[in-house]
Amino acid sequence: MIGFLIKKTFFDLWDNLFRIALVNLGFVLSAAIPILLPTVLADVPFVALLVIILGSFWCVVYLTATALSVKSISDYSSFGFADFFANIKKAIPTALLLSAVAAFWLLLAYIALPFYAKLGTMVGLFAASLVFWTLVILLMTFQYLLPIRARLDHKAGKILKKSFILFFDNPLFSIFLFLHNTVLLVLSFFLAFLAPGPAGILLFLDEALRLRLLKYDWLEAHPEADRRHIPWEELLAEDREKTGTRSLRSFIFPWKD
Repeated sequence: MIGFLIKKTFFDLWDNLFRIALVNLGFVLSAAIPILLPTVLADVPFVALLVIILGSFWCVVYLTATALSVKSISDYSSFGFADFFANIKKAIPTALLLSAVAAFWLLLAYIALPFYAKLGTMVGLFAASLVFWTLVILLMTFQYLLPIRARLDHKAGKILKKSFILFFDNPLFSIFLFLHNTVLLVLSFFLAFLAPGPAGILLFLDEALRLRLLKYDWLEAHPEADRRHIPWEELLAEDREKTGTRSLRSFIFPWKD
């Protein structure tokens, strides 16, 4: 399943490379607002802080709209820029949830963890360890927030609940997603975040959730089946046929096929 996930994501990314690059460019320009503009407004601290807060929230809205848009690519379709702009309005409630979740994570990471670590006692060490592993679990769980919003639900409580269920039911898969996205992030740095970039990472996460949901559809239809032996070859047969195979020549010179 993992091999096919990587293959399908690469094919879909390549087929929509120009669109993905444009969406990533929009994010890079958006990120410049809270990162660069406050330095110009350093003499007006209140305005600079306001720019950081509003600019950061806009970036979260933009990422959420991107997640809603790339879902169509996973589903063997595509999206236009009219669709993307329409998704911006739909993204605001989820962006509020994501911002709150991110703020809570940062609070634990930059206040709670250093506080307990500096106590120098066994209780402090235990509390710091507890906070650390909480941060790790939350980080792994948060990977599912936007794909779940795009595919399964729009209610904040249900998005959070399903994210935790997916993580605890698929811990190794979640770790793989995190490591793979770390590689994509490093690669994006060398490509000025135009590819694969945030849009490519969100596309990969959506592809991952889409394929993982096949497991739950099958288990629902076969409640007595062994959860440790999922017939992935059977479940992925239709997607393999739709995705097909390609040669190196077809990637570089698709018009010659």
